[in-house]
Amino acid sequence: MDPYLPHIFAGILAFSVALYVVLDGFDLGIGILFPFAPGEEARDAMMESVAPVWDGNETWLVMGGVVLFAAFPPAYAVVLPAFYLPLVLMLVALIFRGVAFEFRPHGRGGGRFWAHGFHIGSVVATLAQGIALGGLIEGIPVRDGAYAGGPFDWFGPFPLLCGAALVCGYALLGATWSVMTLEGEVQGWARRAALPALGGVLAAIAVVSVWTPLADARIAARWFSIPNVLLLSPVPVVTALAALGLVRSLRSGARNAPFLFAVALFLLSFLGLGISLYPQIVPPSMTVTGAAADPSSLRFLLVGVVAVLPVVLGYTIYSYRVLRRQPGPSAGYGSGAGPDSHA
Repeated sequence: MDPYLPHIFAGILAFSVALYVVLDGFDLGIGILFPFAPGEEARDAMMESVAPVWDGNETWLVMGGVVLFAAFPPAYAVVLPAFYLPLVLMLVALIFRGVAFEFRPHGRGGGRFWAHGFHIGSVVATLAQGIALGGLIEGIPVRDGAYAGGPFDWFGPFPLLCGAALVCGYALLGATWSVMTLEGEVQGWARRAALPALGGVLAAIAVVSVWTPLADARIAARWFSIPNVLLLSPVPVVTALAALGLVRSLRSGARNAPFLFAVALFLLSFLGLGISLYPQIVPPSMTVTGAAADPSSLRFLLVGVVAVLPVVLGYTIYSYRVLRRQPGPSAGYGSGAGPDSHA
């Protein structure tokens, strides 16, 4: 089993990151869209729609960080110094956003400040995540197992493009989540808001799909060599069909389908990223097997993951079951009744 352990943990890491992006993505998207909602009642309803689950969604970010640290310590030791500033900004923004989420209903005149804080924290956290992702895709210089670049190597056109793309993507998730969970005027507004966000996502997918093969011959060979071009062609085809299904479901008045299609777009993009990079974990020089911890450590860690992962999944599923029974906006975060009303 030992030769497969690095790949098992790479799968666990990918699973954790994908769940984080989808689950925290829609509530970050709520924050990104927050100031554009049609009135205070709409903003109250949007905040209420994520109140039972928003903090639990970030569990998967912690899970991904722990797996990276414990299972791939050399990769962790390179990624952290490469992206210190974006990651610190992300953490500060997430903390400020959480404070704003809790304080807004009790603002006593400062509600507007906390509303703006909720929005700014969501945008900054999303930008930082996208910039770090873009910098990782672009490649991290490594020498003798240590980061060999400067503190601002992440600042460039491609990482900034990825940051803007993720803002559009999370806005799309937030809009389709609002379509699925809310009613009336705010639901109609969310349908309209989802279309420009989708346009930004599709434009970013197109640019990245052209940019990365042109910038990296290995990615070009992975996608366009024979027989890979035939074997992998279903990925862009299904992505296009998911985008078409999303547009049609928004226009037809469907409730759940837009969110499901938006999630499918994210997962297909994540799959495309995996196809482009795997088995590299820190492009271009660190692979999953080369950066893996000692097999004895991985075996020990696997026991803990097998014990903990079902608990975290169970908690997540239970939280969303509670969400289905949540009260209306008049009883929770939006009205000022506070988080204790969800106990």
